[in-house]
Amino acid sequence: MSLLQVKNLIVEFPNRRGTLRALDDISFDIAPGEILGVVGESGAGKSLTGAAIIGLLEPPGRVASGQILLEGQRIDNLPYDKMRHIRGRKIGAIFQDPLTSLNPLYTIGRQLRETIQTHLPVDDKEAQRRAISLLEDTGIPAAAERIDHFPHQFSGGMRQRVVIALALAAEPKLIVADEPTTALDVSIQAQIIQLLKRICKDRGAAVMLITHDMGVIAETCDRVAVMYAGRIAEIGPVHEVINQPAHPYTVGLMAAIPDMEVERERLNQIDGAMPRLNAIPPGCAYNPRCPRAFDRCTVERPDLLNAGATRAACWLHDAHAGATV
Repeated sequence: MSLLQVKNLIVEFPNRRGTLRALDDISFDIAPGEILGVVGESGAGKSLTGAAIIGLLEPPGRVASGQILLEGQRIDNLPYDKMRHIRGRKIGAIFQDPLTSLNPLYTIGRQLRETIQTHLPVDDKEAQRRAISLLEDTGIPAAAERIDHFPHQFSGGMRQRVVIALALAAEPKLIVADEPTTALDVSIQAQIIQLLKRICKDRGAAVMLITHDMGVIAETCDRVAVMYAGRIAEIGPVHEVINQPAHPYTVGLMAAIPDMEVERERLNQIDGAMPRLNAIPPGCAYNPRCPRAFDRCTVERPDLLNAGATRAACWLHDAHAGATV
């Protein structure tokens, strides 16, 4: 049974010149205890997908069609107050910059206690106990003393742990983590990744991990969705997508990762750039950059097709055409 289901999600931004479609027919699900990675270049729609799920789309952005279901309940059409309650209670959010998630004027303890008591029926003493326990769980030393400190008294890595503690405060079923390790050095990144994996295992929470770092994806996720120009290009088990990519875009992404065992003067790259929202080409959006594009790719847009262990939005996997990558 899926905890989160996203069905045919379309997000649009109306403006004076018309309407820009930023997410175009996105569908995926996440099971309890599973970590789904969402990866792609900047502007692919990764963070927008997360924002739509947690109900924090920036106006004039709106869900134009499709559905988002959490535990079978539709949440994309809820009034603001109801969604606000679900966002704290059932969905936890971890953002890239911890300073945007923490109030600099309040102690860490006050922010944790307020979050806990907003969503759970506990008294002050129990809220304090839970807050200290959360800080300990997220690896903050001397939590009982540090709970009375302010955000500026913590390092970047420690602040990110506090943000994770806040996201877990109401024991949510789903955690949306948007680039949670980008601003951290490599050793702290590894600790945060281990923390997310442990939370998933211990609490049975589902995690949607948004990142542009394939190393983080490989280390952390069970499945991965590769996004391009507001659509899912490929989705499948992380091991298969990394080792046997089925979409030419994924093949290019994997080839661009440096191989420590091979000496090379220049890194591989994907020529060109992702199209702007107001200039997405007909057919497959990747066709101008694709080394394997053929006539059909320029006129007809593929849906996700079975491609061995994964699914890829690529005409090379159309069984009727008899072609394979």
